Amino acid sequence: MRALDLKLLRDLGTMKGQMTAVAMVMICGLMVMIMERSLVMSLETTRDGYYGEHRFADVFCELKRAPNKVRSELLEIPDVAALDTRVRGGAILDIPGMAETAEAVIISIPDDRPQNLNLLLLRAGRLPVSGSRGETVVSEAFAKAHGMRPGDVLDATIYGARAKLVVVGVAISPEFVYELPPGGFMPDNRKYGVLWMNERELSIALALEGAFNSVVLDVAPEGDVRAIKSEVDRVLAPFGGLSAYDRSEHGSARMVDDEISTLRTVSIAFPLIFLSIAAFMTSAALTRLVRLQREQIAQLKAFGYSSGAIGFHYFKFALVVVTIAMILGGTLGMFVGSRLIYMYEPFFRFPSLEFHPDWNAPILGLLAGAGMSFLGILGAVRQAMSLPPAEAMRPEPPADFKPSLLERLGLSKLATPAFRMALRNLERRPWQAFFTAVGLALATAIPIVSVSLSDGMIYMMDFQWRQSQRHDVTLSLIEPAGSEAMSDIRALPGVQSAEPFRMVPARLSSGHVDRRIGITGLQQDSRLMRLLNENREQILLPMTGLLLSEQLAETLCVAPGDTLRVEVQEGARPVLETRVAGTITDYAGVGAYMEIEALRRLMGEGGTVSGAHLEIDEAYWDEFNAKAKESPRVGSVSKTKAVLESFDKIMGEMMDISHGIFFFFAVVVAFGVIYNGARIALSERTRDLATLRVLGFTEREVASVLIGELALLTLLALLPGLYLGWWLSNLIVEGISTELMRVPVVLTNKAYATSVLIVTLSSGMSFAVVARRIAKLDLLGVLKARE
Repeated sequence: MRALDLKLLRDLGTMKGQMTAVAMVMICGLMVMIMERSLVMSLETTRDGYYGEHRFADVFCELKRAPNKVRSELLEIPDVAALDTRVRGGAILDIPGMAETAEAVIISIPDDRPQNLNLLLLRAGRLPVSGSRGETVVSEAFAKAHGMRPGDVLDATIYGARAKLVVVGVAISPEFVYELPPGGFMPDNRKYGVLWMNERELSIALALEGAFNSVVLDVAPEGDVRAIKSEVDRVLAPFGGLSAYDRSEHGSARMVDDEISTLRTVSIAFPLIFLSIAAFMTSAALTRLVRLQREQIAQLKAFGYSSGAIGFHYFKFALVVVTIAMILGGTLGMFVGSRLIYMYEPFFRFPSLEFHPDWNAPILGLLAGAGMSFLGILGAVRQAMSLPPAEAMRPEPPADFKPSLLERLGLSKLATPAFRMALRNLERRPWQAFFTAVGLALATAIPIVSVSLSDGMIYMMDFQWRQSQRHDVTLSLIEPAGSEAMSDIRALPGVQSAEPFRMVPARLSSGHVDRRIGITGLQQDSRLMRLLNENREQILLPMTGLLLSEQLAETLCVAPGDTLRVEVQEGARPVLETRVAGTITDYAGVGAYMEIEALRRLMGEGGTVSGAHLEIDEAYWDEFNAKAKESPRVGSVSKTKAVLESFDKIMGEMMDISHGIFFFFAVVVAFGVIYNGARIALSERTRDLATLRVLGFTEREVASVLIGELALLTLLALLPGLYLGWWLSNLIVEGISTELMRVPVVLTNKAYATSVLIVTLSSGMSFAVVARRIAKLDLLGVLKARE
C-alpha cells in the first residue's frame, strides 16, 4: 500500500467521529434520493407494463345514446388503432350487514365480439357467459372489502329497477387502478366498487339496447391525440356526446401520474439539502486538517511528492466518505423503498406491486455526493497544493485577536469571560461560524416541513368537509328531474334540511386552454354547501357570471373580470361567453359554480335538479338509507362523514411514518453539524483550553467556553431556520400539490416549538459528547506541543 494511502487511513481513524457525522448526513440524503427514485421506477415500470399488456385506452368519451352503427364511423377516424363501444351506468347495492348504501359503476363486456381495450385481469372465477342472466364480475378492492367470492349474490338497483346479481369473478382493470368514487377524495372500497356485466343484459337494464353510451379508443403510434379527440367530439355531438378526453384527464391515470411526479420532486429537493450540508461539513473538517498538517505537507513536498499527488490525497478523504455513504445510503434506500412500496396497495390496484430498484440512482447518487463534496473541499485542497515547503515548515501565523463587538461597544461587563472568549472566536472565523449556522438552520427547517404538511392536511379536511361542505349527505339522482323531485327528497326519513343543486357538464375555454368541468348550480346563500375564500368567509353566488376554484382559474389563465367560452354539453348544448365573477378557495378537486336559477335559465328549463345536499337526523339514519336504496330515482348517496373516516384510516399511518423519518433526519443533521463544528473547534483550540485548565479554570468553566460558542451559534440559527422552514414548506407544498388535492401551508406554534425542541435536544447531545472530550484532555501532552 502506498505511503499516502496509509496516511489517509490513519487520518481517517483519527477523525472517525467527524467523518461519521459527515457520512450520516450524506447517508440520509442519498437514502432519500435512491428510495424515491426507486419508488418512481417501481410505479412507472408496473404502470407501463400493466397499461401495455392489458391495452389501456388512450382516449375516452361518454355520451347520451348512439346507435351501434356509429362504431364504424369512429373506426374511420385517422390514427385510431382500435376502439370499444360499451354501455356504462350506475347501481345502488344493498350489502348484507351494511346499513349505508354502497355504489358501483357498471361497465359492459362485449358478448358478441372480442374486447379490444381495458382488458380485465381475473383474480378469481370467470367472466360472464354469453346469454347468461345476472352474472357479474366485481372489482378486487370491493370484493376484498366485503369478503366476496364467486357464487355470492348482490341485491342491486340499476336504473331504478331491482336486480339480483351473481358474482362469477373477481378482477382488476387498468381503467380503475385508483378506484375513486365520482366527486370523491379518497378510495372507499367498502362503499364504492366496479362491476362488469355482459353488454346485452346491461344495455337492456339501462334502456340502451342496440346502442352505446361510452367509447374508448387506442391511438396509433405517433398519432395526433388532440385531432382524434376533436373528431370524436364531432361524430358524437348529435348523440349527446360529452367532450372526449385523454389519459391526462382520466381520474385513475392522473392519480398515478401525480404520485410519480410528487416522488420525483422529493427525490431532488431533500437530497440537495442534505448533500449541501455534508459538503460544508467536509469542507470545514478538511480545511482544519490541512492547517494542522502544514508541517507534514512540507515534508511530503520535500520528499518529492508533487502538489497534484498531495491534492489528490486530500480529495480521497471526500471520496472515501462518499463511497461509504453511497454503500450504506444505497442499501438503506433500497431496503426502506422495498417496504414503502406496499403502502401503495390500498390506493393502486396493479396485478402485482413489486419493488424495482433504479440501478442508475446509486451512480447518480455517487456523482452527486462526490460533486458536492469536491466543491466543498476545493478550497482546502487548493490551500494544500499551493503551500511552499519552506513556508509550510513554519507554524501557522497566530490568529488576529481583537476585542469583540460587545467589548467595542463598552458592554463587556454584561458578559462573563467565557462568553467574551466565545464571541471573539466567532468573529475571528466568520465564514466557519456562518456555515455552521446555515447547517443548523436547515436542521431547524426540516421538522417544520413535516409538521406543516400534517397540520395542512388537518386544516384542509376541516376547511373542505366541515366549514365548506356542511351537509351530512349528497344525494344524486340518476337523471335530472323536475321540482317535484325535491318534494320526494324532503319526504325521506330524517331529512331536516335540503338544498337542491343542478350539475351541467360543460367545457370551459380561454384562448388555447380548455377544461372539462361540471358547472354546479347552487342557491345564492346556500347554508349546507358554502363557497369560501381563504379566510373561511362565505362568498355569495352572483346573479350572473361564474365563480371558479382558484386552481381552475389558474389552469385556464383567467382572473375575475375575464371572459370564458362555455360549451354546455347537455340539452340544447348552448355555447356562450360568460364573465368570471370571482374565485373561491378549495383544496379538493376543482369546480365552477353558478346561481341555480341563472343556470336553469341558461339551460332553458324550470325547477330541474340533479340532486340535493341534505342535513340528516342521525336517529333516522338507518331508515333514510333503507328508503334511499328502494328509490328508483336515486343514483348515489355520499356521506360526508365517510370521507373523513376514510382519510383518517388511510392517511394516518402514512403521516406517522413521515413524521418519524423527518424527525430522524433533523436529529442527524443537528447533531452532525454541532458535533463536527465542536470537534474542529476543539482540535484548533486544544492548547488554549488546556492552558485555561492549568491557570485554574475548572472543567465546567473551560467547557463553557467552547459550548457557549456552539450554543450561541445554535441560538443565532434558530430564527433563520424557522423562516427557512416556512420557505421550504411553501416550496415543497407547491411541488406536491395536484388538482385532486392541494395541501395549504399551515404553520402553527406547534410546528415551530417541535423544531426548536428537536434542534435543542440534538445540540444538547453534541454538547455532552464535547464536554466529555474536554474533561479527558491530556494537559501535559498538549502543553508539550511544539510552537
